[in-house]
Amino acid sequence: MLPWLNRIGGARLLHLVALLALGVLVLGVPAPARADAAGDAVASDVLVQLRSAAALQPLLVKHRLSLLGRFGARPIFRLGVTGADDVGAKIEALQLEPDVLQAERNFIQRSPEARKNLVWAIGTPQAYAAQWAPQALRLGAAHATSRGAGMRVAVLDTGVDGSHPALAGRLLPGFDFVDFDADPSEAGSPADLGFGHGTHVAGLVALAAPAARIMPLRVLDSSGQGNAWVLAEAILRAVDPDGNPDTDDGAHVINLSLGTAARTRILNTVAALASCAVPDPAEAAPDLSDPGYNGDRARCARFGGAVIVAAAGNDGSASVREYPAAESVYGLLAVTASAATGRLAGFANSGNWIHVVAPGDGITSSVPVGEYGTWSGTSMASPLAAGVAALVRAAEPALTPDDVVRRLILTASPLCGTDLRQVDAAQALSGIRNDATCR
Repeated sequence: MLPWLNRIGGARLLHLVALLALGVLVLGVPAPARADAAGDAVASDVLVQLRSAAALQPLLVKHRLSLLGRFGARPIFRLGVTGADDVGAKIEALQLEPDVLQAERNFIQRSPEARKNLVWAIGTPQAYAAQWAPQALRLGAAHATSRGAGMRVAVLDTGVDGSHPALAGRLLPGFDFVDFDADPSEAGSPADLGFGHGTHVAGLVALAAPAARIMPLRVLDSSGQGNAWVLAEAILRAVDPDGNPDTDDGAHVINLSLGTAARTRILNTVAALASCAVPDPAEAAPDLSDPGYNGDRARCARFGGAVIVAAAGNDGSASVREYPAAESVYGLLAVTASAATGRLAGFANSGNWIHVVAPGDGITSSVPVGEYGTWSGTSMASPLAAGVAALVRAAEPALTPDDVVRRLILTASPLCGTDLRQVDAAQALSGIRNDATCR
């Protein structure tokens, strides 16, 4: 064996060989993108939100549907279309029912990096500690004020390597919504394009907010794929892990380094429940009168909601929108990626729906098994911004999720070549508006 192969080590060598076999570049550079149709969905699933849970049974009988799942006591359900019935036609029929508030497909969610074939290269612990991202975010100055103590950050992703040194002592109990068990460990092998994604993301939360605790919730399989129902289940689990709204155990920040080109209205509703959205007087308030939402009302009254941070996608486009990042939801921060050059990364989406930028090109973090990797994508930018949100919430617990989002936007620093501005952790903690211009 050649000397440089000996230095790489077994686990990292296996990943490198797998990537070469797939014909993928191992420098974080996009290979030819795979199609991501907006219509990708679980074949026979229909997601519905009803005005009242009492309306469910008559609808099941009338439309020949089966009950597959429910969000606790809430009148939000996952239904199955039986036989050869057309799902699209079934949804159209349900939308005409007066007791149906929303009916839609169960759209597929993916990590942007798995979808666009952005993969990790070999990294080192030294590169993790000394990379360009902390300086760009001014984390050193910020950590003199806040390190995120007392904050819980939920990472909804491919799971984590719980034994990784970068995550030692920082993990809370989590859950696996793919295998539906209490072990949210990464699954699969280095040949899988999604493998390691969640561990990498968790390591970046730890880098930005070293005193925060991380709640790993596995919603994507080893190929980096999940669906809207599983994601919504995990969001609600993140804000109330034990199902008791009187217990202060929920996430203060939720990171979503994933998405889809298809807007999901039920996911929008779930995000609003998680962030404890304040109704917009200019818009019709959602009907949450069913007693199934009493737990959400109690939780929000006692503890407030979570800041939701979401990756904006890797299409390199000013027009493509990635959901849930593009949802107009109270307390949600959409994040795209910058490069070490001080400009927007070439793969990063842009557009006026995106709130801020954070480092995302050539970012080193933890990967299985106990290793380090360098990956590029908006999935890397999102957890760094989520960590900064945790720093702000730890320093000022009275801030609402929307207050935190506005704070990060107003204090962000100019980024040359774009109207978008980059998160500035030290400025965010000062609370002083950043009026600087690009030089």
